[in-house]
Amino acid sequence: MNVAERACCTPSAANRPRHRSDSPGTAVPARSPAQTGLLSLPGGVFRMGTDSAEGFAEDGEGPGRLVQVSPFRIAVTTVTNAQFGDFVRATGYITDAEETGASFVFWLQLSPERRTGIRQVPRDLPWWLAVEDACWQRPQGPGSGVHDRLDHPVVHVSWRDAAAYCDWSGLRLPTEAEWEYAARGGLEGRCYPWGDTLEGDGEGVCNIWRGEFPAAPAPGWSPGPVAAACFEPNGFGLYQAAGNVWEWCADWFSPTYHQDTSDQNPVQQRVTGRRSMRGGSFLCHRSYCNRYRVTGRSANTPDSSASNIGFRVAA
Repeated sequence: MNVAERACCTPSAANRPRHRSDSPGTAVPARSPAQTGLLSLPGGVFRMGTDSAEGFAEDGEGPGRLVQVSPFRIAVTTVTNAQFGDFVRATGYITDAEETGASFVFWLQLSPERRTGIRQVPRDLPWWLAVEDACWQRPQGPGSGVHDRLDHPVVHVSWRDAAAYCDWSGLRLPTEAEWEYAARGGLEGRCYPWGDTLEGDGEGVCNIWRGEFPAAPAPGWSPGPVAAACFEPNGFGLYQAAGNVWEWCADWFSPTYHQDTSDQNPVQQRVTGRRSMRGGSFLCHRSYCNRYRVTGRSANTPDSSASNIGFRVAA
């Protein structure tokens, strides 16, 4: 397995310049407006995980098993820039990326002029650049903004940032089991939220890499997130459970998740140093990282952030 297959998805905060202590960002105690945009799902027994060779053994996608989840609610989209902006205005919260002073941006999201002079590059991940002052409000660093993409997923948010948003809103992050149940949209044992077939690098159904990674995107397609409610929702009404941005989950990540956790409302509570992420991002492609499948898993440290990491809320 090549380096890209092992670690293509997101760089770790360990590779990012640090200008502060490891204390988390702080928020003024406050509460959000009424919770909206949540689907009520009945829960029940479903087959989670996979025994397919498509999965990566080190990710712990299997063995597939029957698990039961209780009824819960989950957001139809990932949290948007507009929603996260409401949180920041209400609380004065400062994200990990803002306190650190840098975050990772995929290199083709920057102009050639901006790339010049950036020397902070994670080992074995040369397509990620540590950009000073990149954060949720400035996704490509100074000079960029979110005013024209308020309906896009918020990015450059760490797990700790997502947890702070949840504390304010009275919501929480979904468990991996809840996330996969919801992403399947009622389809049993299928590869994607819409079925088993993916045509044309996801064109028309999801936002994953189109072209040759990492330097030759297909004509007419630019690497980056699109609006959170793009494409058709799955059978439950969830948008973009495949591709666009990675979504933080409540669990600690472990490759032995399916052996360690209960078959009743499973959640990995053993501290492992990394938090689970689901759904893949606009950088995923079957040629090197097909983790946009519903059973695909990835992880990063709780303080890590990048231009392809967001989150969805549950209750």
